[in-house]
Amino acid sequence: MATIDPRNLRPSHLVRLLNSTPLGEVVQPHTVYRQRMRAGYRIGDGERIDLVRYVAWLVVERHTAKADQDGSALTGYEAVKESARARNAALSASGRDIGDLPEVQHPRRKKRARKSFETFCKSYFPQTFHLPWSPDHLKAIARIEDAVLRGGLFAFAMPRGSGKTSLCETACIWAMLIGAREFVCLIGSDEGHAQEMLDSIKAELEANDRLLEDFPEAVYPIHCLEGIANRCAGQLYQGRRTHICWTAREIVLPTIPESPASGAVIRVAGLEGRIRGMKFKRPDGASVRPSLVILDDPQTDESARSAAQCQKRESILAGAVLGLGGPGKKIAGVMPCTVIRPGDMADRILDREKHPEWQGERTKMV
Repeated sequence: MATIDPRNLRPSHLVRLLNSTPLGEVVQPHTVYRQRMRAGYRIGDGERIDLVRYVAWLVVERHTAKADQDGSALTGYEAVKESARARNAALSASGRDIGDLPEVQHPRRKKRARKSFETFCKSYFPQTFHLPWSPDHLKAIARIEDAVLRGGLFAFAMPRGSGKTSLCETACIWAMLIGAREFVCLIGSDEGHAQEMLDSIKAELEANDRLLEDFPEAVYPIHCLEGIANRCAGQLYQGRRTHICWTAREIVLPTIPESPASGAVIRVAGLEGRIRGMKFKRPDGASVRPSLVILDDPQTDESARSAAQCQKRESILAGAVLGLGGPGKKIAGVMPCTVIRPGDMADRILDREKHPEWQGERTKMV
């Protein structure tokens, strides 16, 4: 264990040290952050904290507050009201500001995962991707990586049960966390399917400890919500709103200075839902449109049996979906799909003569 200098502590180390006594948890990061703002350079150099000066400052603050209270002109009911107001204000500020971000625990792992989608899957989702990759899986992963990092449209056939949905969900998370795409649209065969995928993504962002360890700038503010979406509107980082959003159809990652994922958006929709004209207005007033669309198996068993339904969905794909980027702008896209019957939507999209723009490929996943 490295030697600890109590007169030269990082705020996060101070919190760990104070919470390591038999008393258990006695302070939280956001509490120390507020105290640093109030104490200024009296307790450290602005970056690190002197434990001795910090304790001395706390003692002075406590006795000063007690003296002010004893000398207060308020009495009776007015004093009770003022005490309740001050207490509620302190509790409100404590719950809103998330304090300092944790340090990245594994910088090398993070650096490798930023460059490789395959590495990201294996490093941060070992329980989901625990089996060896087949050559066709690796080919699908390479197509997803190309679309996220370099653009292009790619469609590939994968049988059901081969991990299409898991790859799509993970691709959305990867594209946002590394800052490759600021607005990702995830489209399912219907609204229910789309919302289920978003719920799965939310579960990973809330509970995946590996993501928290290496991407605290995006994931730590989500953990601070503690599953209560109503806290989004009031959440602060260093006194400023994070503008985080956590709804049934959309996630907006927190606005954090110098974070690659700052303000990144993921929105879900069913293929026949509200797609056309999708955009998001940032706090600074700028409007952004999707730059990456991921379509997970965009047809149902019922629609595959209907020639009219297949034609309708194919038309939506060629019009509303590919037009998501806005007038004159190309959008990157990935569409893993399953051919249910000859001539259905997936079968036609994979046909390079009918749809050369999608660069369709068929895989066996054996």
